[in-house]
Amino acid sequence: MAPQYKLTYFDVPGMAETCRYLFSYGGIEFEDVRIKQENWPQVKDKMPFGTVPTLEHNGKVVDQSLAIARYLAKKVKLVGDNEWENLEIDATVDTINDIRQKIIAVFLEKDDAKKKALIEAVKKDTFGFYLPRLEAEVQKNKGYLVLGRLTWADFYFTTLSRVFDVVSGEDVLASYPNLKGVREKVNALPSIKKWNEIRPKTSH
Repeated sequence: MAPQYKLTYFDVPGMAETCRYLFSYGGIEFEDVRIKQENWPQVKDKMPFGTVPTLEHNGKVVDQSLAIARYLAKKVKLVGDNEWENLEIDATVDTINDIRQKIIAVFLEKDDAKKKALIEAVKKDTFGFYLPRLEAEVQKNKGYLVLGRLTWADFYFTTLSRVFDVVSGEDVLASYPNLKGVREKVNALPSIKKWNEIRPKTSH
């Protein structure tokens, strides 16, 4: 029987990896469709808003990675117990997403000199501002980002944080043991460890 869910994205972790983690964590079968960059121009117009990832289920297709991840998190019970707890999780996820927005500029910049300047700004201003504050939150929340227990915010941070090292060329979390601990705990989960062993190998 074919999987009920089809997740479509590029052949990189990127904005789909949190969803892949959530599927794996919940033991939910999914079709992991990976688009080659050279094929994207032919595929783009077939997407609802010309973007990926998209999730298809029962003939319906939606986009927006965080909305999809939030939906899956509810499925696998990595959300809050009430609306306020969900608000706390969403606020944490949005804060992590602020970091992602700053990093994107580095990948989009083609000029080497400007790219170098952007990398230095990310290391000094973005990481320097956000990571100490997130580190304090983990320390306050018993080794997790929010609520003192595992939530999908920890998954989102874990999947995004691998890009930190790609951008900076160094082990960014070496100076943040609590945040590094979050990533290690998530990646040590048996279902996630298995996923990382079998997932298609990419550059990061």
